[in-house]
Amino acid sequence: MKIGFIGLGYLGKTMAKRMISEGVDLTVWNRTQNKAMDLGVEVAESPMALADKGDIIFLNLFDSLAVRSVLFGELGLLKANLKGKIIVDTTTNHFEDVLDFYKIIKEKGGFYLESPVLGSVIPASQGNLVVLVSGEKYAYEKALPYIEKIGKTIFYLEKETLATKMKLINNLILGTFMAAISEAVAFGEMIGMEKKVVLDILSSGAGNSGVMNAKKEKILKEDFSTHFSSALIYKDLHYLQDLAKGMRRPLFLGSIVKEMFALTFKDNIEGLDFSALYKVLKEGVAKTH
Repeated sequence: MKIGFIGLGYLGKTMAKRMISEGVDLTVWNRTQNKAMDLGVEVAESPMALADKGDIIFLNLFDSLAVRSVLFGELGLLKANLKGKIIVDTTTNHFEDVLDFYKIIKEKGGFYLESPVLGSVIPASQGNLVVLVSGEKYAYEKALPYIEKIGKTIFYLEKETLATKMKLINNLILGTFMAAISEAVAFGEMIGMEKKVVLDILSSGAGNSGVMNAKKEKILKEDFSTHFSSALIYKDLHYLQDLAKGMRRPLFLGSIVKEMFALTFKDNIEGLDFSALYKVLKEGVAKTH
């Protein structure tokens, strides 16, 4: 079966490469088409044209605005015949937008699966992402063999918006851990410790975590090439604030951590990996001494 894939950013392209390496017959589309040139697969002229190539279409885009553009654009997916087709959306969306996506795709005769992923470039390259899926069971079971190409652990949550909301809650932990590690390392250096020793101590103690294991070398070498950007975690925590507001409950850590990542915009490094928060905090601590 021919599968479509839209969105070749850092994570999306890695997911596409993984699917290709697993023998999936992929057709791709990206707004900047030269990002697709090295994949060695068919590149569609538009999302509408891509929809004619296969019955299952994966999306991996920056946010809900980008998904809307792919759906509603002049040559968007909704201009194609979507009857019986399945849209597997791995974007981390706003939970309110997701309801619109279900409705409009169902009206067009298709199926929408919200399928946000936990993990970034390295686990994606290994097929080790965690995938949260909501949507109709028929569509889930049909798409599952292809979801399994990118995800080692898959949670089927079924009810609309649950997968998206749970992804946002997961990223509360992700962002908080990264912020705590960044601040701790910066303070450790300010008391005269070598950065490597600080990281080793934290890794052996309270800082031992999946986030530490994934980002330790980035902080040590100050290699902030993008796996998951500060702009993305900032966006996700903003969505989480909207969720908390709708539930009429406070969001303590998430709100503070979101504003910590906002500091990266001030330095124009929001597009770098979110571990670059360490650099911002280190420089901030240094200026106070």
